[in-house]
Amino acid sequence: MNTELLGVVATYLLTLVIAIPLGKYLAKMFAGEKTWTDFLRPLENGIYKISGINPKEQMDWKQSMKALLTVNSVWLVYGFFVLLYQDKLPLNPDGNPGMTPDLSFNTVISFVVNCNLQHYSGESGVSYFTQHFVLMFLHFTSAATGIASAVVFFKAFRDKTTSSLGNFWEYFVKSITRLLLPLSLLMAIILAFNGTPTSYEARDQYISLQGDTVNVSRGPAAGMIAIKHLGTNGGGWFGVNSAHPLENPSYVTNTVELIAQMIIPIAMVLAFGYFIRRKKLAWTIFGVMTIGMFLLLIPTISSELGGNPAIAKMGISQTAGAMEGKEVRFGPAISAYWSTVTTIVSTGSVNSMHDSTMPLTGLWQLLAMMVNSFYGGCGVGILNYFIYLIIAVFISGLMVGRTPEFLGHKVEAREVKIAAVITLLSPFLILTGTGIASFVFTNFGDADWTVKPANWLNNPGFHGFSEMLYEMTSSNANNGSGYEGLGDNNIFWNISTGLVMILGRFLPIIGPVAIAGLLASKKFIPESAGTLKADTMTFALMTFAVIVVLNALSYFPALALGPLAEYFTLLH
Repeated sequence: MNTELLGVVATYLLTLVIAIPLGKYLAKMFAGEKTWTDFLRPLENGIYKISGINPKEQMDWKQSMKALLTVNSVWLVYGFFVLLYQDKLPLNPDGNPGMTPDLSFNTVISFVVNCNLQHYSGESGVSYFTQHFVLMFLHFTSAATGIASAVVFFKAFRDKTTSSLGNFWEYFVKSITRLLLPLSLLMAIILAFNGTPTSYEARDQYISLQGDTVNVSRGPAAGMIAIKHLGTNGGGWFGVNSAHPLENPSYVTNTVELIAQMIIPIAMVLAFGYFIRRKKLAWTIFGVMTIGMFLLLIPTISSELGGNPAIAKMGISQTAGAMEGKEVRFGPAISAYWSTVTTIVSTGSVNSMHDSTMPLTGLWQLLAMMVNSFYGGCGVGILNYFIYLIIAVFISGLMVGRTPEFLGHKVEAREVKIAAVITLLSPFLILTGTGIASFVFTNFGDADWTVKPANWLNNPGFHGFSEMLYEMTSSNANNGSGYEGLGDNNIFWNISTGLVMILGRFLPIIGPVAIAGLLASKKFIPESAGTLKADTMTFALMTFAVIVVLNALSYFPALALGPLAEYFTLLH
């Protein structure tokens, strides 16, 4: 047991060892300062020339968001039709069929928005061509979209007063050429040498010890698994994701994949401070996020190591903890750590089945995605946190009776209204979506939704409600993990979660960037004795209180109906 916990501690410390210098590098690189990756400049200039991009052209926040929405719209259309007709395209040795329109709609949105919710079953649902030229391609572009948006946000606070926020396309290209591609290449090599397949051959067969003929899917998986974690994407090559022995062969690869999904989210938080020359602010934000992570992680590990109380009542020993749905290769402690990491940083990959975790673990998983700002996804984590920060600034200003300010700019009605709308968006999408799903399940059980609502749930009680709540929460948070007891590949879930994913992705990016752009264009106000400093312990606690109160008020009733009710039922 102590060894398992030591593995968790060592993994997190190794993550920090990589993420801290990476944050400094990203700040210098995006600021245009000299870095060791400048040798890639000719490649980037070639991309700009072919694409007709002038990287020196300055954009305001509106132009940056227009560029973001335009290019993502193109990828949506492209990906939709490739998925629809993948059976007629090359690199399909296993003969996988084309997707139905509703599944194609859901899948392409899922990968464009960095959610990677997979209503198809991995290797049996898509061809090698689709895995490479749609899904893996979108792994890179969706992560770069979030990072580039964050750098536009950074630029708003670097200068005292400005409407020029750099060039979105330059940030986007550099995110891929100088960050995602090099790290993905390195990680893919590590995975390949540890047993992850990299071939283009079709399924292989072997005879098991029981005499059964087993078909084993292969393919060039290592590269996709690398970028799925580095880009906090999470969509796996195989249907069971990183619980698959070829996608995650050993404890070594498990550690590498855990570290990979955390380093860029943490680095982007620190890069913010170095970029705007306010390192203390970045470390303050990092501190709040880290406290939030540990408040989710510690009870999760405790819940999983404690075992199942219903089994304990039967007199069965559970010295290894709750092992249902876990891989014996890893154990419950590091699986609990993975479930926390994957839900706070919106990766959504799994090395164990979340549907089999203890009810309280499910509670913390849901809450991590509902908060969605403890490190968060690539780039968007700091944007999500900024909304809470602006609300904290506004409330603090009201408490002391002066106009709220942030980094020398007055926070006025327009900025607060945007923050309020974005704050209300997540509860609206999650709770409304879950409410509609519950209504359909209850009242239209015999209706024909391709898969009847009566057959959606393996567990129609409290856990069944949690399954539907988790699906909507994961979609809104652009997470992509799921409770697999839910039958989700049908018209209702494909369309509803598709709409939730696209709204839950782009509005929470546009909102913070818009606020930052509006603040940047205002007259800079020098600090005075009455200035509210955002890098103090007091303000950090204020921000944390805002996060706790807003999410408690928004989600406690739903959590009480799902995981909490299941926990007390199981206990008694």
